[in-house]
Amino acid sequence: MKRRIGILTAGGDCPGLNATIRGVAKAAYEMFDAEIVGIADGYRGLIEGEWQEMKRSQFSGILTLGGTILGSARTPFRNMRLIEDDNVDKVAAMKKNYAAMKLDCLVTLGGNGTHKTANLLAEEGLNVIGLPKTIDNDIYGTDFTFGFHTAVDIATEVIDRIHTTAASHGRTMVIEIMGNKAGWLTLYSGLAGGADVILLPEIPYDIKEVAKCVEKRAKNNKDFSIIAVAEGAMDKKEAKMKRKEREAARAEAGFNGVANRIAKQLSEMVGVEARAVVPGHIQRGGSPSAYDRVLATQFGVHAAQLIKNGEYGVTVALVGNTITHNKLSEIAGIPKLVPADHQMIEVARDMGISMGD
Repeated sequence: MKRRIGILTAGGDCPGLNATIRGVAKAAYEMFDAEIVGIADGYRGLIEGEWQEMKRSQFSGILTLGGTILGSARTPFRNMRLIEDDNVDKVAAMKKNYAAMKLDCLVTLGGNGTHKTANLLAEEGLNVIGLPKTIDNDIYGTDFTFGFHTAVDIATEVIDRIHTTAASHGRTMVIEIMGNKAGWLTLYSGLAGGADVILLPEIPYDIKEVAKCVEKRAKNNKDFSIIAVAEGAMDKKEAKMKRKEREAARAEAGFNGVANRIAKQLSEMVGVEARAVVPGHIQRGGSPSAYDRVLATQFGVHAAQLIKNGEYGVTVALVGNTITHNKLSEIAGIPKLVPADHQMIEVARDMGISMGD
């Protein structure tokens, strides 16, 4: 049995992409007669026909390597059926290049947008398998995505290091963690780093409640506080607005990030010395953790097994302790957000951590 496999990595990069690519390739080479085509820069390469036939040697030594050897780019799903100024029919171009590469299947590594486009291509008749990548852990149907645990480790280390300087100088430190719509990364790293306040996009906050927590700590002779806030967190007033209204209000107020705003508000309301810290893309970089190396390998091997069995139109997932898969049509476009009654939220509240509400 011979299979010609196209692989692409789309969207933002994260630790574990190369480990997953390696898992797919090495398992495919072991299980059947495989040829692997590397597609450059995600769906852009598929649209523009930029690809190369890969050699076995290219998959060696990349288990611990951060980023992606294939390159990545963001090609928004909302534009996939839109004919823009270049007059390119993107869907038709992807189908044409899939055929030109003589692929038996396409393996896509990415987040929610990547999965929506993967499902689109599956509906167009291509053989597609998805692999769930994102530091946000917000892909429906899988307990964890690869890249998430490494980002948790990195964000936790940031909080740990900020903790020491906060205690030394008696400051309130507001640390902005990645996560625009989902707060999983902030929740996990906030708990792991011993944050006093954790603010998530799913739970609109009241700045007065945050201030109360800081004041309470001060009265208990704790002259510093650690606040972990997701970049997409919003206060209760903003939560009632439509997105465009919220963006307009923020632009008018000179909004330069939620951490900076909260630090300024707390300085004015409580009189504390508050600082904002934004680790940003540091959370995406570097070598994957041991957990993510194992998970990425498991995911990659399962994808190779699916290819061997000719099972397409699915995405790989972790459910409990089992590596399995879901239909792309059933998970694409469905974000996995933190439920207000999630056990981790209860744990935080029972620890006396304020959720800002």
